[in-house]
Amino acid sequence: MADFNFKKWNLILGWLAFLIAFITYSLTVEPTVSFWDAGEYILTSSKLQVGHPPGAPFFQMMGAFFSIFASEPSQIGHVINMMSATASAFTILFMFWSIVLLIKQVVKTDSKPSTTQNTAILGAAFVGSLSFAFTDSFWFNAVETEVYAMATLIMAVLFYLGLRWGNDMFKPRGNKWLILI
Repeated sequence: MADFNFKKWNLILGWLAFLIAFITYSLTVEPTVSFWDAGEYILTSSKLQVGHPPGAPFFQMMGAFFSIFASEPSQIGHVINMMSATASAFTILFMFWSIVLLIKQVVKTDSKPSTTQNTAILGAAFVGSLSFAFTDSFWFNAVETEVYAMATLIMAVLFYLGLRWGNDMFKPRGNKWLILI
């Protein structure tokens, strides 16, 4: 029997979790402006104007970039809503990889983990990340233009990079993760 390639399956399952979340969110995304202040975010993003305080400059710059891809002005709302769906799907990707790193720290063994342990780690991370993807509040924010999807993505990326730094901090060049953060 061939050796279990953990790194390969970690990448495959992470991107599969991303794909499932992205397809789900893109199929259920708001087609236009929804309630709350989403209309303001869509308008200020597409025109690069100033929204209500405290504002979200990075969010609005990304919204301006995404609005370029609208085929006509009536599609701007849908395209910027898709930005939130994309950010939320990437959040699930980084959550999967973070869960894998956390579980690997919890089940540290002196010997190389068995195929069964590796499968359990990857399965738990897959179920955990997709469970979060389908929670009501996260899904609701993933399909409309609100700053929460982008903010959650930034936190997920920073948390993942922090875990990577924690694993490599005593290695040569281990502080590259800290500098990236």
